[in-house]
Amino acid sequence: QAQLQESGGGLVQAGDSLRLSCKNSGHPLINNYMAWFRQVPGKEREFVASISWGGRTTEYADSVKGRFTISRDNAAVTVYLQMSSLQQEDTAVYYCAGNSDLWKVTGRGQNEYDLWGQGTQVTVSS
Repeated sequence: QAQLQESGGGLVQAGDSLRLSCKNSGHPLINNYMAWFRQVPGKEREFVASISWGGRTTEYADSVKGRFTISRDNAAVTVYLQMSSLQQEDTAVYYCAGNSDLWKVTGRGQNEYDLWGQGTQVTVSS
């Protein structure tokens, strides 16, 4: 069973950069789609970015396109989310997610992912 653990969140100022990491300490997910979602209180969890098993295919929410970059290091069983030009609207709990089905192209719906981390808080101040 894969176990996902996010790290790297914190308090930053608008315009700053931050890199989130998602380390898998369980069964490797090197042949699986991975993604990042985020959630603010009172709102639904929203898709941020996803990456295919080989890292060749990535997708981004329009709100973060051009500012965030998702990547993965399969040797390190870690997925990253590099965030730059952060805005107050990016304040949220960020979750790492994985699809345990091998070789399955996965979309943007949170229901398509069955593995989740505990989340890491990102707060962007003005």
